[in-house]
Amino acid sequence: MTLLRSLSLPLLLAAALPAGAARLSLEVEIPALQVAEYHRPYVALWIEREDASVAANLAVWYQQDKPGHKGDSGTKWLPDLRQWWRRSGRGLRLPVDGVTGATRPAGSHTLAFDDRNAPLRDLPPGSYRVVVEAVREVGGRELLKLPLQWPPTAAQEARAQGKNELGAVRLSATP
Repeated sequence: MTLLRSLSLPLLLAAALPAGAARLSLEVEIPALQVAEYHRPYVALWIEREDASVAANLAVWYQQDKPGHKGDSGTKWLPDLRQWWRRSGRGLRLPVDGVTGATRPAGSHTLAFDDRNAPLRDLPPGSYRVVVEAVREVGGRELLKLPLQWPPTAAQEARAQGKNELGAVRLSATP
């Protein structure tokens, strides 16, 4: 009986993992800036088709409501993410479950997706670009693009280096 109990948890965990799922991982670095008035950047990450239309929104980080605080919910400044706003944001009803979240502090942040779940579940095979856009109040803006072939037939990696609002951005896709 003890052997059965000790084997059941690993078997359940193995069964819960998606077998053969294609995966996409993004590592986004937000640099620590030494400026007089620092505000965390708003960041949008999405997948665009070759014609620059949006195929899927991956994440949008912006200022969220503070409990007991009356005022805008941070959405007032989302149009400053110009590329994302023009192509996707203004047509969305915010917040978007599973996409929107709070701004992130300086440091490295990893996002992971697989083809068993939104937003990659319905992404047709093809050539795409992952776009990362960042803008900061009393700061600048930055836009980086990384190539993506979906679904990946072999492991693929792409890297881009920001200059101001973004640091290193790394994409990793595995079949």
